[in-house]
Amino acid sequence: MTQLKIFNTLTNKKEDFIPSDPNHVRMYTCGPTVYNYAHIGNARPAVVSDLLVRLLKQIYPKVTYVSNITDIDDKIINAANETNQPIKEITKKFEAIYNEDMSALLVNRPDIQPRATDYISDMIKLVKKMIEQGCAYEAEGHVLYDVSSYPSYGALSGRDIEDQIAGSRVEVVSFKKNPGDFVLWKPSTEDQPGWNSPWGFGRPGWHLECSTMSEENLGLPFDIHGGGIDLIFPHHENEIAQSCGAYGQGNNPQFFAKYWIHNGLLDFDGEKMSKSLGNILYVHDLVKEYPGEVLRLALLSTHYRQPLNWNSEIIGQCYSVLDRLYRVLNASDVEINNNINPSSKVIEALCDDLNTSVALAEINNLSSQLSKSDNDEDSITIKSKLIASANLLGILQQNPSDWLGYGKANELDNKELVEELIQKRNDARKNKDFNLADQIRSELNDMNIEIEDTPDGTIWKSKK
Repeated sequence: MTQLKIFNTLTNKKEDFIPSDPNHVRMYTCGPTVYNYAHIGNARPAVVSDLLVRLLKQIYPKVTYVSNITDIDDKIINAANETNQPIKEITKKFEAIYNEDMSALLVNRPDIQPRATDYISDMIKLVKKMIEQGCAYEAEGHVLYDVSSYPSYGALSGRDIEDQIAGSRVEVVSFKKNPGDFVLWKPSTEDQPGWNSPWGFGRPGWHLECSTMSEENLGLPFDIHGGGIDLIFPHHENEIAQSCGAYGQGNNPQFFAKYWIHNGLLDFDGEKMSKSLGNILYVHDLVKEYPGEVLRLALLSTHYRQPLNWNSEIIGQCYSVLDRLYRVLNASDVEINNNINPSSKVIEALCDDLNTSVALAEINNLSSQLSKSDNDEDSITIKSKLIASANLLGILQQNPSDWLGYGKANELDNKELVEELIQKRNDARKNKDFNLADQIRSELNDMNIEIEDTPDGTIWKSKK
C-alpha cells in the first residue's frame, strides 16, 4: 500500500500519515457560519476535504468525517437584526442552501454535521474544565482563556504571543489579564440569544464551538483537522489551546489533533475577494452559470496549499478538459467493471500530499489509452480504471451523453447534420476559406450548437 504523506502545518513539513487507529481514521474540518451564501473561496476547503476523505476511504477500512455548522455567532445575530428575521429562520435557510451548493460541487455530505446550538451543555462542561485547570478565568460575566497559561501557544502559527497580538485585531478591555486572552463565554442581553450558565445568561465564543464539537464526535486526539489558511490564527490556534489546556496538556498540542492541513486562499483576477471591491462570487450564483463539476475541477486544478487565482480562463480550461474526457468515454461502448480499482499512479499522486496535477495527468493518459484501444478486453480495463480514478477526484460522474448534450441533438435528429457541417468547416479551414468557416460556425450557433477547436480536433455540444 502506498504511504500517504500530508503537509502538517503543526510541524511545517510533509509527514507520513500514521493514524491513531489504522482501522478508524477521524477527521474534522471547520464548516460554514450560516448567515449568508457561501462564496467560491468558502468552497475550497470543503472540496479539498472531500478529496482527502475520498482518498482516506480508499485506503482505510473506516473513516469518520465531521464538519460543523456554526448556527450561533455575532455575524448571525447582526444579520438577524439587519433583516428583522428570526435567527433560526436565517440559519435553517442558509444551512440548506450551503448543503445544496456543496452537493452541486459534488461534495459528499460529512458523516456527521453537528450544529453548534446542539452542544451548548458540552461547551459549558469544557469551560468548567478549563477553569479547574487554571487556564481560564471569569471576569464581568465573561469567561476568558488565559493565553499566558498555555506554554505551546503559537505552535501552529509559528509566532509568539506578542507577534500574534501585534498582527491581529485584539479587543482591549479592562477585565482581560492579557491583551491576547480570548472569549470562551460572553453575556447576552435580553434581546440576544443565550443560555443559562454558571456565569450567567450568555452564549459561547466561536473557538469554543469547534473544540467541543470535534471532541464530542471524534474523541481526542483525532487524526486530521482541516480548514483554510486564514483560520490558522486565531481560530485553530485557540482551538488547540482550549482543548489541550482543559486536560492539562500545555506542552503537547498533538493531544488535540495530530495533523493539520490548510488550503491556500482564492483571489479573483489577482485581487482579494471582498465586499468593498464588489468581486465576491457566490457558489449559489456560479452553479446557475456553470456545471458544478467544472467549478470543482477548477478548485482542484491548483495544488491545495497554493493560492488559486480564479478567473474565466481557468473555468474555460476545465470545461474543455471535461468535454474531452466525456467525449472519449462516450465514444467507448464497453461496460465498466466496478471491481477494478483506481490507477495506482493516481493513488500515488494523491498520497503525495494530494498532488492533483499529477493525478489529472494520469487521468488524461488513461483517456488517451482508451481512445486508441481497439481491444474490448483492454478497453474495459482502461475505462473502468479511468472512471474509478476520476471518482477519487469527484469528476466524470455523469452520463457522458448527458454532459455532451447528445440527448438534445438526437431529439432534433440533427446529430449527423452537425457532424457534417463541422467536417465542412474543417475542410474550409484547411483550404484557408475562412469566410466559409465563419459562416458554418454561425449556422451551427443558430442551431444552438457550441463548438470548440482543440489540439485533438473540433468538439461540439448542444447549448444547455
